[in-house]
Amino acid sequence: MSKLPNVTTSIFTVMSKMAAEYNAINLSQGFPNFPVDERLTDIVARLAKENVHQYTPMAGSPPLMNKIAKLTQDSYNRTINPDLELLATAGATQGIFTTILALVRENDEVIILDPSYDSYESPVLLCKAKPVRVALNDDYTPNWETIEKSCSGKTRMMIINNPHNPTGKILNEADFLQLEKILSKYPDIIVLSDEVYEYITFEEKHISAHTKSFLLDRCVMVSSFGKSFHITGWKIGYTIAPEHLMKEIKKVHQFLVFSVNSISQFAINEYLDVVDVNLLGKFYQEKRDYFQKLLKNSRFELNPCEGTYFQVASYANISDEDDVTFCKNLIINHGVAAIPISTFYSDHKDQKLIRFCFAKDDFTLESAAKKLCEI
Repeated sequence: MSKLPNVTTSIFTVMSKMAAEYNAINLSQGFPNFPVDERLTDIVARLAKENVHQYTPMAGSPPLMNKIAKLTQDSYNRTINPDLELLATAGATQGIFTTILALVRENDEVIILDPSYDSYESPVLLCKAKPVRVALNDDYTPNWETIEKSCSGKTRMMIINNPHNPTGKILNEADFLQLEKILSKYPDIIVLSDEVYEYITFEEKHISAHTKSFLLDRCVMVSSFGKSFHITGWKIGYTIAPEHLMKEIKKVHQFLVFSVNSISQFAINEYLDVVDVNLLGKFYQEKRDYFQKLLKNSRFELNPCEGTYFQVASYANISDEDDVTFCKNLIINHGVAAIPISTFYSDHKDQKLIRFCFAKDDFTLESAAKKLCEI
């Protein structure tokens, strides 16, 4: 009998497969198609001939751990102990999975805010715990009143995603005040903060859980070098947590992957000496602005995008089809792949909204926009 009877093939896999079959432009799955920074590829080429191909220590290569600690200090003015509070992971998804398996117990409840990334629920179910799916408001701001009503003595964890996939929303100071108010009433709730797009925000600066003192002793932060450095296929990220939580996370990690790809750790360690993460926001803001300009004369209505490299668009002026059908027909009839937003909801709420990824070169964005403007 299946442990995950309701889990099927990911919508990202489905849409990317269809895009390949119909030779469509793939703006569905969240991966860049432009070249990786030559400084990084040059580092990798050199390191490939050096003695960096064996296991690193379980938690991560010590030089990289120290660099991440410095990055966290520089970015958020937070001092962490790299030996006790830090773990290199095989991508952010592994960090999320490992954290949930380590900390969530049978019959616990875990609050997940919809629309949500599809990797949150499965590890909760594998723990024989209960996912409690709470919808965001229609403008994708958190409904803190509903969230608080969903908390109880059974609530073990709350997962927040900031900046938010798929919507591009970011949390503000008022949101963190509301979160602090709720957590003060439930001292045993652990927060899992998925911040893989932390360096990709635009007009407003990202507010990280790292900067909130009330969270530091009860929060696990998940980050992604794959997202930040356009190297999604490397599957490398890291998790930061207080020692008492990290101790449990490491217990699962050592028997899940033990240690992360060695050459990627050595390469990123060197790359952090030359790259400026603070330029990522400007880089992707230019892409967002260009994509929005290209779609200005289309019949799509574009939602605000405050962070990430995703643009949510309404097709209500174009079709009455449900969003899954619309996305399939968009590939078949118009040659562009997108993701239906309903698939990020537990109840498949359909608001005629789809998600485009604009982490693409200009030619791809221009070619896709031309097709979209013809609809």
